[in-house]
Amino acid sequence: MKIGFPVERDAGMESKVYGHFGSAPAFVVVDTEKNEVRTIQNQDLHHIHGACNPIRALDGQQLDSLVVGGIGGGALMKLNALGIRVYEAGAQKVNENLQLFKKNSLQELTMDHSCKA
Repeated sequence: MKIGFPVERDAGMESKVYGHFGSAPAFVVVDTEKNEVRTIQNQDLHHIHGACNPIRALDGQQLDSLVVGGIGGGALMKLNALGIRVYEAGAQKVNENLQLFKKNSLQELTMDHSCKA
């Protein structure tokens, strides 16, 4: 399973989850099957507000899930349409959120939980 985390700075598993998906400078991607961690630079960082292209942001990488500090409704709908489930971060760092994810302790986001601004 490939799980992505928006981050401001790449510190691998110690990276802090960024507060908003679309404006995150990078994404740490954890492949739990291969036990690999890599970083993707946000390829859609300078989009017009409300016009986030999640696939461009993720450089075309296919993920199974994302764990975010916040996300707009448009990006959430686009990700869900691609089969990517989005969860709200329950801790500061990637490694902490990964453990919560594995325990099914993170809340899946719906349109009711997306950022309005």
